[in-house]
Amino acid sequence: MGDERAMTTPHPPTRFPPAFARLRGDAQLAVYVDLKSPYAFIAIRPTRDMARAVGVEIDWRPFTLDIPSYLGSARLVKGTKKVATASRTAQQWSGVRYAYRDARRYAALTDQTLRGTEKIWDSSLAGIAMLWAKQRGGFDRFIDLAYPAFWKRELDIEDAGVLERTLAAAGVETTGFREWAEGPGRARHDRTNRAAFDAGVYGVPTYLVEDEMWFGREHLPRVAWILGGRSGPAPDVANRSFRS
Repeated sequence: MGDERAMTTPHPPTRFPPAFARLRGDAQLAVYVDLKSPYAFIAIRPTRDMARAVGVEIDWRPFTLDIPSYLGSARLVKGTKKVATASRTAQQWSGVRYAYRDARRYAALTDQTLRGTEKIWDSSLAGIAMLWAKQRGGFDRFIDLAYPAFWKRELDIEDAGVLERTLAAAGVETTGFREWAEGPGRARHDRTNRAAFDAGVYGVPTYLVEDEMWFGREHLPRVAWILGGRSGPAPDVANRSFRS
């Protein structure tokens, strides 16, 4: 009898607010990313692997981080590691340095180049370019060009002309992009960012599945388990699958 109860006990209900389900909308899986985030960069491949394994489409969405608001800001002398200007505490510098070391270790596992950025970039225009590419079915092709180039310090994501050429290289129609980026595209980006922030999204990569939000690629086994109907025991805290 005890065994029967153990087998039929339902999984406990989640304690997530309904805002996440509303934000997710009709998508089975919504994923928020930012081009300037090293953690989002190294999450792209394993997130695709997970989605492919469970047979779901990913609804990619841009989320522009306001890094100076919590980690301060800094700018390097171009082409060097020398700091030109900075407004960071010693604790903030420690956090930033660790984040890059951590991300580089995982990037190296899949032979991806990840160089520290020379300044805190405003990635909102890149987010607008993501929205443009997504509308035209070229999101994946665009980020597959933009992410590696940015982390090799070869892509100026604040330059509309550079992003336009990257879109074109990805096979995305660019006629009208700059005008759209300055008007309707900017407005849509800002609405998307504000809706996510107001719902509780605060970093990337963030995963929305059912009524739950999960931050960080380390939760991919859990996300896969939820998408798979919660069959079997829930994954433990050790992430043993979906390559980095």
